[in-house]
Amino acid sequence: MAPVTVATPSDRAIVMTRTFAAPRALVFAAWTKPDLVSRWYGARGWDIVSAAIDLRVGGSWRFVWRGPEGESMAAGGVYREITPPERLVYTESFDEAWYSGEAVVTHDFTERDGTTILDTTFLFDSRETRDRVIESPMDRGVAEGYDRLDDVLRELKGT
Repeated sequence: MAPVTVATPSDRAIVMTRTFAAPRALVFAAWTKPDLVSRWYGARGWDIVSAAIDLRVGGSWRFVWRGPEGESMAAGGVYREITPPERLVYTESFDEAWYSGEAVVTHDFTERDGTTILDTTFLFDSRETRDRVIESPMDRGVAEGYDRLDDVLRELKGT
């Protein structure tokens, strides 16, 4: 399992980078097809019970998770840019907001020799919000979700 690197290139941004042993078209599909998203998106123990994706600029997305103790969490947003399989940009906000405002999330998918480098940039409304997110266990949750994504990609590739 590849590590996730985390950087803070500006007062409002977090960039997370991870490499996947799969072509970017497959990784892009895993982010944009509800049946695939529901198989991996979230920390271990947090499973998506509903994934709705209207994949068009101006279309919305909404995910609902169930946690290990029966807790629930939901988030959603609106797609701003879709350039398959290179780029995906959307807003993100949680029903029970744990940080202020909404984030703008940009995924850049770069393929090299059959592997995909995913750079994800989260842009927040302030440095305080960015710092609150950095102090949370977000990086652990993202890393666990990406490990789950590795499993799904291996299965899809038949390896």
